[in-house]
Amino acid sequence: MKSEVESRPPLVAAAFASGGGTNVQALLDYQDNLCPWRLALLVTDRENAGVLERAHIAGIDTAVMPVQERPTSDVARDTLCVLEAHGVEVIFLAGYLRLIPSEIVHRYRRRILNIHPALLPAFGGKGMYGMRVHQAVVDAGISMTGVTVHYVDEEYDCGTIITQWQVPVRPEDSAEDVAARVLKVEHRLYPLAAEHVCSALIDGREPGLLDLSELLSTTTTDPEHIEQESG
Repeated sequence: MKSEVESRPPLVAAAFASGGGTNVQALLDYQDNLCPWRLALLVTDRENAGVLERAHIAGIDTAVMPVQERPTSDVARDTLCVLEAHGVEVIFLAGYLRLIPSEIVHRYRRRILNIHPALLPAFGGKGMYGMRVHQAVVDAGISMTGVTVHYVDEEYDCGTIITQWQVPVRPEDSAEDVAARVLKVEHRLYPLAAEHVCSALIDGREPGLLDLSELLSTTTTDPEHIEQESG
């Protein structure tokens, strides 16, 4: 599904993450000469974040940007300095557990993407991340959850939706079962959404929604089979 963009330079990208960074790894694994972005920087708020090792192995620069007990204006200033020093043009949030300062949102309006492990607007907002989301899904007794990729604005999980992929929830599922199923879809969906947005930005056009109908018509929607099909 990768676009023919070899004649145009890819966008310089930064990933923001707070934890192990499996979605950062998915983005790194997707990159090749046709990819319309190139990850050049990892930003994390935690000195011991597992994602730092992934960045080291991939040979990309890292910046640890502490957030706790610091004025938001200072965080924004220091982060923008790092982003500008690396020439960053697009940002991918990948398990980053902090609200992005408004100064950064303004500078990168509709160039910051986030992936959320539910079908927004359901199960979103402050404090809704990771296993908290999946436990809320199980507690709600619903039969379908999913993954959402959206633009980032000044509020948690409220930016314009780019694409969504549904994931079934079975009556016997635990939160851990749902989390594992959703994560497989995250790893598949995020690179596709990033490609969709970055290709449009390179072309100078509005990305719009990513229509998954063609993809879903030619592949299974069962997350348990995604790794075999995509591998």
